[in-house]
Amino acid sequence: MKKNLIILTGAGISAESGLKTFRDGDGLWMGYDVYEVASPQGWQKNPELVLDFYNRRRKEVTKALPNKAHIGIAELEEYFQVTIITQNIDDLHERAGSKNVIHLHGEIFKMRSEKDDNTFYEVKGDIHLGEKAPDGFQLRPHVVWFGEQVPMILKAINIMLQADVFALIGTSLQVYPASGLIEYLSPGIPMYIIDKNPPHIPAHHNFYTIKKSATEGIRELRSRLISETI
Repeated sequence: MKKNLIILTGAGISAESGLKTFRDGDGLWMGYDVYEVASPQGWQKNPELVLDFYNRRRKEVTKALPNKAHIGIAELEEYFQVTIITQNIDDLHERAGSKNVIHLHGEIFKMRSEKDDNTFYEVKGDIHLGEKAPDGFQLRPHVVWFGEQVPMILKAINIMLQADVFALIGTSLQVYPASGLIEYLSPGIPMYIIDKNPPHIPAHHNFYTIKKSATEGIRELRSRLISETI
């Protein structure tokens, strides 16, 4: 039986495909204050601005291509039962070939009613102000904004509890509750991190750190995973 390899990914892995992030901490995302375009308050204040922001994001993701890190992770399914928990709203993991992807913060190619967070609709083009869901309320991106609940967090916790091997790639671990997921790992399992600027992680987790970009580090991770855990 293949071991369960759980991989938590963040903005750093998609940045190498040209998708901008706000992980550098200046509070801006593509020139916007993140709370203006990624919070319930921003939505109430100016829904047209929020829709325009995510319409642009959708176009950018459509043009972006999976990079060597996305592809390298997908190839690990030959050796492991791989589940990806991602903080990213893009579909680059899926396009690279990964079969089991949990999106903690929603998906850019889905939309929902502003009053119903359980029914989703696919969207490839733009969402416009005035476009309504079947329940009569405005459609909005299926994205978890700051201050909103993270519906997939309980599923993610359950997955973390089942990990035989774990890897952390391209996330600063600054966004709650995703930042707390590593606390659910079983003690003693192999743990790896790929990041040029690794986040602070309590020493008791005993991570093996690969201080490289995601695309550079995936080769070393693959080599270590195959030689040390199979």
